Amino acid sequence: MTTTRPRRLHLNAFLMNAGHHDAAWRHPRTQPERATDLRYFQQLAQTAERGLLDSVFLADGLALWGKVRHNALGGFEPLTLLSALAAVTEHVGLIATVSTTFNEPFHTARKFASLDHISGGRAGWNIVTSGTVNEARNFGQDEHLEHRLRYERAREFVEVATKLWDSWEDDAILLDRERGVYADTDKVREINHRGEHFGVQGPLNVPRTPQGYPLLVQAGSSEDGKEFAAQYAEAVFTAQQTLADGQAFYKDLKSRLARYGRAEDELLVLPGIAPVIGSTEAEARSLEQELTDLQVPEYGLAQLSGMLDTDLTGLPLDGPLPDLPQERDINGNKSRFTLVAELAHHDGLTLRELIARLGAGRGHRVFAGTPEQVADQLEEWFTQGAADGFNIMPPHLPGGLEDFVDHVVPILQRRGLFRTEYTGRTLREHYGLARPANRLAAAAAAEIRPA
Repeated sequence: MTTTRPRRLHLNAFLMNAGHHDAAWRHPRTQPERATDLRYFQQLAQTAERGLLDSVFLADGLALWGKVRHNALGGFEPLTLLSALAAVTEHVGLIATVSTTFNEPFHTARKFASLDHISGGRAGWNIVTSGTVNEARNFGQDEHLEHRLRYERAREFVEVATKLWDSWEDDAILLDRERGVYADTDKVREINHRGEHFGVQGPLNVPRTPQGYPLLVQAGSSEDGKEFAAQYAEAVFTAQQTLADGQAFYKDLKSRLARYGRAEDELLVLPGIAPVIGSTEAEARSLEQELTDLQVPEYGLAQLSGMLDTDLTGLPLDGPLPDLPQERDINGNKSRFTLVAELAHHDGLTLRELIARLGAGRGHRVFAGTPEQVADQLEEWFTQGAADGFNIMPPHLPGGLEDFVDHVVPILQRRGLFRTEYTGRTLREHYGLARPANRLAAAAAAEIRPA
């Protein structure tokens, strides 16, 4: 008789300097002066591990986002930082964002393989295609690569990276001191990739890692993004405002997996949520209002202009959105454009109201309430087919993460929805995902097998 393990939530801590609210740095609970203080981020990672969270996640871009005049922007390169976090944690996963548009597969594969070894198998790669012209202009390009072409490059990039991680078999290193043989060179292979975007000989100069290769994460929700996720991603960070929207996205994405020979449990859907937590609902709403009152409209308007690919400078804050371009004409983040435009029109929001609504989550769901109410929200989405877990986006740090770990996690544990101890060491084990087979080794074995 076999027993089915109960389905459990997966929780990821999305760390961002002073917190996710664009005015968090102005609030007395935060420490924006520590944005480049390693010990600060080590403490945040240790808090996440104390809460038994699956992983911590760092976003990244290749330009200075937003108006640094009005927000605590800039900071560490994520892979460098995660290597330092690996040294002071034992279990929590370490996910970094790296662009496929302005990097090369060999560099990226090497860095993630190194992080996976350093951390004992806890590395994850959030695969992005970069979405702004400012990033392009930091790499010698006047205009950004077209949206569809960015995803074509991303597909080939991931194919090359996985081949490089497969270029060493698990047992390639022999360490035969007597014969003077360090590695079995029949098990270290060139990949000899020649494609439209990349030519890579290989092999990688890092042996195969504890996880085989890092957990593959993706965050785009456009049509191109969803198709890419269905083919490659093992976890998806996404943004939906309502349960119905979350259910629709979840069903759509899972339905695409079969055509790539994948089962539904091979991809986890993790919507973002920014929980504003108080001991009472009134306290939570008061904190939410405090943060809103600290917003700088000029900053919010610039952020909104970027999301909507429309210059909103000088428009009355208490007026409506102007006419917007069609989604098909957007060359940046198509899914975020659609979400924000629909939110504004559906709720009839003025620019000021929209800036306030987006302040803590940039399009991700914001919920203010008690720990019980936050837990209720997570449970509803989890049990009603909208999520396999959540990307937790504390509006303010460090307190927002501490509140979640100390007050929400115990409730989820009592309800049987979340782990009470780590039962694995690798990020893949936390997420219940299999270690990938070595495809190059399998292909080589098939070639030499007698007919």
